[in-house]
Amino acid sequence: MSFTFIVLTNFYPAANQAMQYAAGLAAKLQAQLVLLHVKRASLFDPYVFAGENWRKAELDAEAPTAEAMQELVARLPVPATVEMATDLLPAMAHSLMARYHPALFVLGRPAEAVASGDQVSGAALDLLRAAHFPLLLVPVGTTAAAPPHQVLIAADTESFGLEEEGQFAQQLLSSLQCPATVAHISEMEDDDACAMALQAVHNSGLVAGNQQVELRCFQNSHTAAGILEAAQATQAGLILLIARQRSYLGELFHRSVTAQVLQHTPVPVLLLPAVEMPVSDTAAAFQRQQAGTEADDLMF
Repeated sequence: MSFTFIVLTNFYPAANQAMQYAAGLAAKLQAQLVLLHVKRASLFDPYVFAGENWRKAELDAEAPTAEAMQELVARLPVPATVEMATDLLPAMAHSLMARYHPALFVLGRPAEAVASGDQVSGAALDLLRAAHFPLLLVPVGTTAAAPPHQVLIAADTESFGLEEEGQFAQQLLSSLQCPATVAHISEMEDDDACAMALQAVHNSGLVAGNQQVELRCFQNSHTAAGILEAAQATQAGLILLIARQRSYLGELFHRSVTAQVLQHTPVPVLLLPAVEMPVSDTAAAFQRQQAGTEADDLMF
């Protein structure tokens, strides 16, 4: 199966880091890249009233940028094409999905000191997360070589299944042929919860039956901090987070674990779309018992 990665890119360090990391993964998986250059990312089209002629004029003015992007393509070790657009909008994101069927959207995350001023990647991250697309966020200054040699899978006790787009992760973990650690974070020591987290990962089919998988549990009152602690303790070069449909809407009322991990992670994070799965009566009762202490924190 041939994969495509769409990389949101420009000529600044964060985007360049993401492009190089994506190229390393693509070389390993024999995938191809699409370099997407946009000036803005928004839920609303700024040309809805001005008209398409203004959009075309803005694109025509970017001819030098398009030429420079082609020079980037020529230096990459894998096949790549360039997409130029004035705005990353929901309709365009869905159009890209329909045309390229990408396994991932790849974004760079600037250093925290400048991240607040990076409006394009921040807005793009919000837009793509809301649309529940598979995302790979690469922080600037990533030191781990692509591909990673250790993967951390953050899991809670809830069962999940993989959406069609999320099934790429199965091939990724299989192709990397590296150890994976399932990490469960909780406020207190709870072996039953740890075992259920591991079982949820196995039941999802995310990891192959013959893949080396270790279970590690970490005690931390803040789930995001626990995940980052687990990544450091296992020397993971990639963190995999399960993104459920309800999670993004939950950010209206909770501090999202995902948002905190994405903001502070020193290593790339793969945000994997998943669907809820029916659970057994025993598992449901256990999850209700845990809800009082974990519900706010486990909003991935």
